[in-house]
Amino acid sequence: QVQLVESGGGLVQAGGSLRLSCVPSGRTFSNYVMGWFRQAPGKEREFVAAISWSGGRTLYPNSVKGRFTISRDNAKNTVYLQMNSLKPEDTAVYYCAARRYNTVVITASAYEYWGQGTQVTVSS
Repeated sequence: QVQLVESGGGLVQAGGSLRLSCVPSGRTFSNYVMGWFRQAPGKEREFVAAISWSGGRTLYPNSVKGRFTISRDNAKNTVYLQMNSLKPEDTAVYYCAARRYNTVVITASAYEYWGQGTQVTVSS
């Protein structure tokens, strides 16, 4: 019954913002590295952001750096992805993921737990 549940996706205009949330079910994730990935139809799964246990270390690919911010509130057991200046190419299903060991990585196979995804659609 361990799972991650994403929410906050939707339809926005280019240049707009969305804030995604990820909450666990079955256990707490304060001692897990958390990440966000996305996948568009016909495209490979893409790393979006990751954050360490304490939130002190974050990592982003160049495609979202400066526009997206990952954060976590361990007291609320929630991870967020703030997405600003959205572009149509950001359209994808966004997945929350969790990983044991306090090493921030960008490889999807290193993450052990995944959510069901939330759709983000950015219109021009």
